[in-house]
Amino acid sequence: PKKLPQKLPQKPPKSQKTTPETAPKNPKNPQNPKKLPQKLPQKNPKSQKTTPETTPKTTPEIPGDPEPGLLPVSLPVYSQCSQFGSQFTPSAPSPSQCSQYHSQSLPVLPVSLPVYSQCSQSLPVLPVSLPVPPSAPSITPSPSQCSQFLSHYGYRGRDSRSNLHVLGSGELVYFIACVVVLLQLPARRQRHYLRHSDCVRCLAVHPDRLRVATGQAAGVDKDGKPLQPIVYIWDSATLQTLQQIGLGSFERGVGSLAFSTADQGAFLCVVDDSNEHMMSVWDCARGTKQAEVKSTNESVLTVEFNPRDSSSIVSSGKSHVFFWSWSGGALTKKHGIFGVNGTGLWGRAWGWGLGFEIGESGAGQTRAHEGSVFALCRRRDGTVLSGGGKDRRVLSWSPTLELLHEVELPESFGAVRTIAEGPGEELLVGTTRNALLRGTLGSGFTPIVQGHTDEVWGLATHPNCCRFLTCGHDRQLCLWDGREHALAWSLALEDTGLCADFHPGGHVVAVGLLSGRWLVLDTGTRQLLAGGSDGNEQLSVVRFSPDGTFLAIGSHDNFIYIYSVAEGGRKFSRFGRCTGHSSFITHLDWSKDGRFIMSNSGDYEILYWDVAGGCKLLRNRFESRDREWASYTCVLGFHVFGVWPDGSDGTDINSLCRSHHERVVAVADDFCKVHLFQYPCAPSHVYGGHGSHVTNVRFTHDDGHLVSLGGKDTSVFQWRVLPGDSA
Repeated sequence: PKKLPQKLPQKPPKSQKTTPETAPKNPKNPQNPKKLPQKLPQKNPKSQKTTPETTPKTTPEIPGDPEPGLLPVSLPVYSQCSQFGSQFTPSAPSPSQCSQYHSQSLPVLPVSLPVYSQCSQSLPVLPVSLPVPPSAPSITPSPSQCSQFLSHYGYRGRDSRSNLHVLGSGELVYFIACVVVLLQLPARRQRHYLRHSDCVRCLAVHPDRLRVATGQAAGVDKDGKPLQPIVYIWDSATLQTLQQIGLGSFERGVGSLAFSTADQGAFLCVVDDSNEHMMSVWDCARGTKQAEVKSTNESVLTVEFNPRDSSSIVSSGKSHVFFWSWSGGALTKKHGIFGVNGTGLWGRAWGWGLGFEIGESGAGQTRAHEGSVFALCRRRDGTVLSGGGKDRRVLSWSPTLELLHEVELPESFGAVRTIAEGPGEELLVGTTRNALLRGTLGSGFTPIVQGHTDEVWGLATHPNCCRFLTCGHDRQLCLWDGREHALAWSLALEDTGLCADFHPGGHVVAVGLLSGRWLVLDTGTRQLLAGGSDGNEQLSVVRFSPDGTFLAIGSHDNFIYIYSVAEGGRKFSRFGRCTGHSSFITHLDWSKDGRFIMSNSGDYEILYWDVAGGCKLLRNRFESRDREWASYTCVLGFHVFGVWPDGSDGTDINSLCRSHHERVVAVADDFCKVHLFQYPCAPSHVYGGHGSHVTNVRFTHDDGHLVSLGGKDTSVFQWRVLPGDSA
C-alpha cells in the first residue's frame, strides 16, 4: 500500500480464539486482492529439522493498533507454489507518517521479512510493531572494517586430493573454503590468496615452485544463478594473479590440475567436473586452449604430465587409468589394464610398464595397505612413500618394493589423504579428518593444523582473553587460542553441539546439544560439572546472565528454561520457564542488570521477559524500549532491522553480534558473506572467503578480532577489526 492505513485492524480479545470468522480483514490492496489463508505455515531456518514439535503451534496473529512508541514495519508475504506471484514490497512509512506513533520523526529503513503461503498469488502485508527508543542514536556511515584474514583454522582433506605442497620459500600451501593458505613454519604466520569466489577444489605447483594454479567450483550467486568456474595462475611471493584460465569453458567446477614439467611448466592440464569430465590443455603464458577431449563419465581424481615428455598425460579415477597422447591439437587415449581380480594394473603408453598388486600376499605380490591407497610420494633419495586410506599407515618402500619403514597415525587424525616431502627427513601429511601433520618416519607425527570435519554452528568467545570455543555436527568441542593461532584442546561430545557460552568468569562453558541436553564443562580440566535435559528437542541458544547468576536455554520446543547458577558456575538448579513463543527459539539476550531477556523465534516474534519477577512475559513492550542490553545477538529488533536487505528471506541471516563497545554489528548470512555495520545499522562492509552459508559470528573480548564459522566448508576464520573514522 502506498499510504499507511488510517486505522489498523483490531486484535481479537485474548480469550477469544482467532478463526476465519473472527480474523481481521485485510486492508484493500489493488495489487494483491487475495485474502489471507486461514493458516500460514512457518518456514524454519536452514539446516534445522522440522518436526511436529518444532513447528509453530498457533497461527500468527495480526496485531491491532500499535502501542505508543511502536513503529509499524511491513513484512511481505511470498508464495511457495509453482505459479509464483509477483513480489509485493511496500514502501517504508515516511517520517511524517511515523509521527503519529512517535513524537519525534525518525529515519526509516525498509524491512522485508517474508511469511510463506501456499497460494498462487502474493498476499497483503502483515504489520509488525517494533519498539522505538525515545531518542534514536545518529547513524554514521563509516563502520569499523575487517582486514584480511588474520588466521584460518582448518584444511580441506575430507574430499580433495594432492592439495598440500611445499613452495620454494619453505611455506606450505593448501586450501579450505575459498581461501588458499600459505603457512610459514615454525612461526605459524599465514598469508592468503583471496581471488576465488567459491570453494577451491584443486591445486598444482609450477616446476619453479613459485607459481601456483588453483581451480574452484562453480557455485551460485545470491539470486541462485550459477557462477562460472575458473582457474587462476598466481605468484606465491606477491599473491598477484598472473593468468586466468578457462572462464566459460568449464562446467560445475575444476577437479584436477597439473603443470607440465619437461618444458618448464609451459602448459597446464585441466579436468572439470562435468558429466564427461572434459580434459583440456592450456598455454600458461597466453591463457589459450590447445586441446580438449571428453575423458570419462566416471570420477577423475588426478592428472599428471609425463615428467620427460609433455605430449604424454596420465589420468586416473574410479575404475580407470588412461594414458593420453597429445599431438596436433588432439588428445587420444589408451586404457590401462586391470588384472583378472582387479589386483593389478599395467600401462605401456610411453614405452615403459608400471605394475603393482593389492591383495592377499602370495608369489610375486606385495601386501601394502588394508583398503585403498590414497597417496604416493617419490622422495629425493628414490624411495617411495604410500599412504593408506583405511589402515592410517605411512609406508616407505625401496625401488625394488622392499618395505623400509612404517608408521601408523593416531585414529583421531583420520586416514592419510596426501603426502609431501619437507626439508631433510621431514614429511608433511594431510588427513581425511582435515588435519595437517608434520614429522618423520622415525619420530612420528604431530599436528600443525586441525579443523572441524562437518558443519560448525556453536561459537563462544572467552570473556577475558583471546580464546574462543566452537562445536558442530562432527561432535567435537574445540577451544582455540587466537593469539597462537592453534587448537588448545578438543573434546568428543556425546551428540552434535549447536550452541555454547562462557560463564562471565571464563573458567566454565555451557554447551547445548541436538538431543536437547545441555552440559557445563570446566575449560581448564575439561571435566563435566553439570548437565541436564528439559525435553528431547534440540537447543538453539544458551546464554549466561551478565553477573553469572542465571543460565538461559532456548529450545526448539518453544520454551526458554532458566537455571540459577551458584558456586561460580558449578552448581545449577531449575528456576523457571518462559512460556509464550509460538515457534522455536532462535536467539536471546540478557539486559545489563541481569533481570530481563529479549528473545526471537522461528516465526519472527520479538518477546521480552521479566526473569527476576518470575519469568513473566512483558506484554507491554513499551516498557522495554529504553532497556540496555548486555549483548545483542537477536536478529530482529529496532536497532538491527536495517541489516535485512530488501526482499530477503526471513532465514537469510543466521547470526548477529554487537561489539562490546556497542559501535559495530557483525552479521553472518546465507550467501557466504560476513557484514560489518555501524551500530545501529548503516551501510555495511561485506567480506567473502567462506564457501557456504556463514553460521555464526562473535567478537573477541577486546573487540580486536571477529570470529566467523562456515557451514558445509567447515571453516573457522579469525579477522582483525580495524577502527573506522568514528570508532
